[in-house]
Amino acid sequence: MESLSQFTRLLRALDGKPYQGYRDLTGAFTLGPYELYVDHVQSDPFAPPTRVRLRVHADLLRLDATAIASHERRVASEDFLTRRLGFALESLGKQRRGSGRSGVILIDTPSQTVLPRSSVEITPDYLEARIAVGLPADGRRIRAKDAEAMFLEDLPYLLHTAWSRASFPFSQLERHVALYVDQCFIRRSLKERGLIAFIGDGSVLARKSGISELPMDASVAQAFISPDSLRVTFTCPSGLAVTGMGVAAGVTLIAGGGFHGKSTLLQAIVGGVYNHVAADGREWCISDETAVKVRAEDGRRVSRVDISGFINHLPRGRSTTSFSTQDASGSTSQAASIVEALELGATVLLIDEDTSAANFMLRDARMQRLVSREHEPITPFIDRVRELYNRFGVSSVLVIGGAGDYLDVADVVLLLDEYVPTDATERALEVTRELPAARVPEALTPLMPARPRAPQPLAIGARLARLEAKSRTVLQYGDEFVDLSALEQLSDESQTRAVAALLRYGLLHTVDGEKPLGEVVHELIAHVHKDGFVSISPVAGCSGFYALPRAIEIGLAWNRVRGLAIR
Repeated sequence: MESLSQFTRLLRALDGKPYQGYRDLTGAFTLGPYELYVDHVQSDPFAPPTRVRLRVHADLLRLDATAIASHERRVASEDFLTRRLGFALESLGKQRRGSGRSGVILIDTPSQTVLPRSSVEITPDYLEARIAVGLPADGRRIRAKDAEAMFLEDLPYLLHTAWSRASFPFSQLERHVALYVDQCFIRRSLKERGLIAFIGDGSVLARKSGISELPMDASVAQAFISPDSLRVTFTCPSGLAVTGMGVAAGVTLIAGGGFHGKSTLLQAIVGGVYNHVAADGREWCISDETAVKVRAEDGRRVSRVDISGFINHLPRGRSTTSFSTQDASGSTSQAASIVEALELGATVLLIDEDTSAANFMLRDARMQRLVSREHEPITPFIDRVRELYNRFGVSSVLVIGGAGDYLDVADVVLLLDEYVPTDATERALEVTRELPAARVPEALTPLMPARPRAPQPLAIGARLARLEAKSRTVLQYGDEFVDLSALEQLSDESQTRAVAALLRYGLLHTVDGEKPLGEVVHELIAHVHKDGFVSISPVAGCSGFYALPRAIEIGLAWNRVRGLAIR
């Protein structure tokens, strides 16, 4: 590790030289208050910024050992320290130091969810921040004086402002950690209580806008209040008693008029697979960790999925026991998504009528009379939803606004009126007695378990194509751009980056052509838990811009990459 004087001498010698000279900075340096590790240097001022790690001695903050005493506490503590860096960067302001991205400092600041991230590492000996910087340039010439100011003034300012013990909000950290631990406790407790989700009383489910994750102003939003018949209480490790609505395992219908909050409630359950920060409004919206939102997805790729339990006897005798297409219809895509989710271990399906294929969800009595069963290849979801729970233990939560026949298969019916839920199960039973359904069930054969499929390794001698995240919803593989917008539970672009890195690692180290996809993706998650994000980094060091997805999202993304073979 080189000294401060060696670093400044090296940097000053680069002044005015071509930009590629910055590569001489690759390495490790002691820069007074912190250690600098330069892992990757950008090729020019307009390229992705340089990746660095900033390490300070643990004595700077002197965190109590309980901050990292468990995996849950470590995740929450590292999240809090990451957010502190983000606040410090805001106070520093933008630093423009020349062409392109010169002077930019980037930190992977979390949004409303708390996820395992690579941005900060806490150990008993040191704290490490993993960030990106744009090295200063004039055109494509090095501006050494500005680079020196960045490394010796801006970065120490960030570390001191964010992590100095003198001004650190230790009480906020403890509340942040305690909330996360309590949320994890409730999620672990759901199954033993016969529940698949929990919505706390007082939750603010509505968002500020359709493109914002921030809560609607509390003075305008309707706070959630559980129906008395569905209210449950959890006593958390912190001693806090949290009361709210328990969503029981089985089949739950969310009904009500348009714009009365049906989809908003479902989205809270969708997002409840992750923990949220205090004051988000959804911090007590907790869902089973395997819950998956499924929807119709016209045009998606499907590869060798057995959808015969939902779609069979296609025209011209085409088999659906190993169904493939590069351009799925709404019904075939939704059937494939359900089977793929089950293959990856989902035990809860979340479905909104508005984003579903109408013919996949239901055929009413009139359409059954017009088109006979032998000429209809689709077995609608209404005729499988109870079987999924009774035989396979897979629950469903469905937003239903117009298909009243679903009242016949529901265990619980929630009725939303101006965002206020009531337990309408008894009323729904009365309706089904007064107006019996005229349709005939159409499931002619039992539903079979999801057939495992094995991703195939790269051909001998083949090179792994370019594999990276372009945004939260777009993954690039070679020349292919993969649309992940239907994976609504990828909540953060850093999760998509991690998906790309995990796919790459899996193809190089885990896939053997025989191991089922579900086993592969769960091994990948276990690998990160054991060896850290650094173990999946394709280059030296560790990017600070990864957030851990669920194994399910890795598998669902894998299924959408046209260039990857699966058997």
